[in-house]
Amino acid sequence: MVQIGDMYYAWGSDDEIATNGECGGAVTTILKFLLEEGVVDAVLAVKKGSDLYDAVPTLITDPEKIIESAGSLHCGTLNMAKIVGKYLDGAKDMKIAVTTKPCDAMTLVELIKREEVDGDNILMVGVNCGGTMPPVKARQMIEKFYETDPDEVVKEEIAKGKLIIETKDNEEQEISIDELENAGYGRRTNCRRCEINIPSMADLALGNWGVIGPLAGKATFVEVFSEKGADALDKAIESGALNTQEPIPKGVEIRANIDKIMAKLAGKWQAKDFDETRGEIFTTMAQYMDEFDKCIKCYGCRESCPICYCENCCLESNNGPDWLSKELPPSPMFHMERLIHMVESCTNCGQCEEVCPAEIPLAKIWHEINLKMQETYGFTRGMDDKMPPLSYFPAPGK
Repeated sequence: MVQIGDMYYAWGSDDEIATNGECGGAVTTILKFLLEEGVVDAVLAVKKGSDLYDAVPTLITDPEKIIESAGSLHCGTLNMAKIVGKYLDGAKDMKIAVTTKPCDAMTLVELIKREEVDGDNILMVGVNCGGTMPPVKARQMIEKFYETDPDEVVKEEIAKGKLIIETKDNEEQEISIDELENAGYGRRTNCRRCEINIPSMADLALGNWGVIGPLAGKATFVEVFSEKGADALDKAIESGALNTQEPIPKGVEIRANIDKIMAKLAGKWQAKDFDETRGEIFTTMAQYMDEFDKCIKCYGCRESCPICYCENCCLESNNGPDWLSKELPPSPMFHMERLIHMVESCTNCGQCEEVCPAEIPLAKIWHEINLKMQETYGFTRGMDDKMPPLSYFPAPGK
């Protein structure tokens, strides 16, 4: 019987999935099993679009199509929680298994607290994440540093501090991720600052870290974090769909060490990014006023933010209070209002910064202020069911 805290090396018994999936296809196997057995009504995953740099979220109801989502795509700058909350009605009328990076899972946890997502209908199949790369800059980086046509690349991964690419002719090249990031390429800036690499807030966490010995590259490391995850994994093993064995103790140690190293690196990036600002929350925000002056009030940050969900947004010209100015460019209160509504639950997913046409470092600003709130109130977003300090539930206007 699988229990919370159990760890396994796992790989699929289906040869096609084991071959096409990442590290033995454990993630793909579990998702297919959940659909076949009716444990869930649908799977929300990511598949490759036109090329390696085009990650497309897809809702799958046919188990035979799960194979389309096999493999890893590190140029997918998505937040799956936004899709669940905004486009799938918060899973209110269907059970969904969702593949989640840590920021996806953390955001879902926050949306479940706000009753925007039905937690009973969500099963989070978490995947370890060391960071994602913006697709356009990734293509530029490959041309500039690897001197390779980006369209010739069939696979990329970060391993042992290097970004490794593989081309169609099976040639590999690797460059230090530090070298790339110091030159302004590599992972997204929010990902560099992220200290959560193993999604312990999900139901299951899967990844290749810690798989050593004969199964290295052929199996996935799985850790169980909830009763729901334990039940799903137990059924997949019992059915014969998933093969497992106990992890090598040294592998467990290596996995933990990698996680610590990544968290330490994130701390260094946080110190570097936040070095020029000091003081408490509002003092810090005041130091970014020159950045906020660039705002054209396009609402891109609001639309992309998975935590912003009010049906009647007070930032709209016909909804806001009298003291919230409606001029363009907007007054600082525009961003102050957003701060009050979402910053305590900001998961540093980077969506706001991705879409900002004025190139305001929004993710950096909200992340810094969120960390200050953590220090002040002792609240860490997205890790458990503890309510945020400003628990306005349900939100006015809903």
